[in-house]
Amino acid sequence: MSEKTRYKTQQRAEIDAYLESVPGKHMTAADICAHFREQGRPIGTSTIYRQLERMIDAGLVKKYVIDQNSPACFEYVGGGRGESGSCFHCKCEKCGKLIHLHCGEMELIEEHLLSRHGFSWNPMRTVFYGICGDCRD
Repeated sequence: MSEKTRYKTQQRAEIDAYLESVPGKHMTAADICAHFREQGRPIGTSTIYRQLERMIDAGLVKKYVIDQNSPACFEYVGGGRGESGSCFHCKCEKCGKLIHLHCGEMELIEEHLLSRHGFSWNPMRTVFYGICGDCRD
């Protein structure tokens, strides 16, 4: 095995281990880069994206695109966790805060839309816009 191949394998293992340690947490590729930089083990942004795409293909990570102005969010779902449930997002129109929701009630709305209106939504792109509690106060 060449040094270059082993290095990539080591980085993949480090990324896997980190994401497995924060299941259900949403983060951007920049967040992951910052984590490794803080640990004194910087990993390049392109390497992070490449490994995330491979993990998405393997079903270990979900990718959420909130809007054109925000970076994609990634969530580790490993071993089937999160596969059945959808994640929804609420974005504050005042401060830009993004709230991640894992809520079973939303699945009832999803079922209603499908059975009554023949509409199937894409849970990877489900964002509700409004005002967060902090900005409302």
